Amino acid sequence: MKPWSVLDSQTLLDRKWLRVKQERVELASGAQIDEFHVIEAPSWTAVLALRDDGQVVLVEQYRHGLGGTSRELPAGVIDPGETPLQAAQRELLEETGHAADDWRELLTVQTEPVRHTARAHFFFARGARAVAAPTPMPDEDIRVTLMPVAGLLQAVEGGAIVHGMHIGPILLAARRGWLD
Repeated sequence: MKPWSVLDSQTLLDRKWLRVKQERVELASGAQIDEFHVIEAPSWTAVLALRDDGQVVLVEQYRHGLGGTSRELPAGVIDPGETPLQAAQRELLEETGHAADDWRELLTVQTEPVRHTARAHFFFARGARAVAAPTPMPDEDIRVTLMPVAGLLQAVEGGAIVHGMHIGPILLAARRGWLD
């Protein structure tokens, strides 16, 4: 399919983690949309980390958009100069104090392809083990939790894990047999 043509673009908001642009675009059909909003944000990574004792390493933290606590995979923004894998390894160590030697790419997705530019890179880490105390960023209030694999799948099915971008990779890892 033919990409849309950008006829005009202006930045409405430009902050550290977010840029919102308003564009006037022309579709392949010749129709125009006068106000189409594009949201630019950094790409990020997340880790489904499995310990040898069958526990999955998760984090719990307050999420302001949710207005409550969310149980999630350790995750964070990819810093300039980092590969997605390097960022995943750093985030797992920073947020949980865990490291692993066996890393596999799980999935890369567009977070919301209609208007977001960010990609989310998911990794599976087998043999995760605690090697240090967590060192979260000053603006993070994180609680590390461990959950048995069976409990993880029940948490997804029962709605206890609400981060929509984390559910697909968990189910994909289970389908591939990586959580057996």
